[in-house]
Amino acid sequence: MDQKLTILFDLDGTLIDTAPDLMNAHNYVMKKFGYVERELGDIKRLAGRGSKVMIKKSIHEIAEKTGKIKKTNENETEEMTKEFINYYSQNICNESKPRVGVLDFLTWCKKNSISMAVCTNKQEHLSIDLLKKIKLYDFFEYVAGGNTFNYNKPDPRHLINTIELMSGNLKKSVMIGDSETDSNAAKAAKIPFILIKNGYTEKNPDQINYDHLIKNFVGLEEIIQKYIND
Repeated sequence: MDQKLTILFDLDGTLIDTAPDLMNAHNYVMKKFGYVERELGDIKRLAGRGSKVMIKKSIHEIAEKTGKIKKTNENETEEMTKEFINYYSQNICNESKPRVGVLDFLTWCKKNSISMAVCTNKQEHLSIDLLKKIKLYDFFEYVAGGNTFNYNKPDPRHLINTIELMSGNLKKSVMIGDSETDSNAAKAAKIPFILIKNGYTEKNPDQINYDHLIKNFVGLEEIIQKYIND
């Protein structure tokens, strides 16, 4: 019997446009701790490595832009991250929406017996909650968040362990994501990578390694069919 294809998906910016809700939570925390608020485009650039990294990078960018260095420390960063997660968890799906073509594509994958999982640097419980609220959770066999293992993307073990837990095969797996974090993880895991445009990254597509470049999920079945037949 042929091995089933496994597809791993990033979450923020790939499956779901979460930037508006991330921005609202981010700005709530920034305002509370005395920092300036950021714009939607800023959040899209900062969101790919998890909430703590996003906050650290945001503080650094604010300091560079304003020239006002506000002293912060690891304890404050931890406190800001907790505040962010608390606020975001209560407002996780106010404005977030699946990207174009996602529902139809996931439905097609399910009909074609493709195994699917989410590999995201968002915390596991937040990822599951969002997927359930947006009614996509039942499509996936596994959700590996940024805190599921002792490592996360771009560490390839985030992907490799997920595939192994699903009894999948690395040689019959594909990763779909929107950033260099996803790309680097897929490259290190030695699996094909499909890059979706207009994701959460500061890099242009020509600065990211990919095997296929897509605008959205419409028509993606044609590309995936080739991996099913391989």
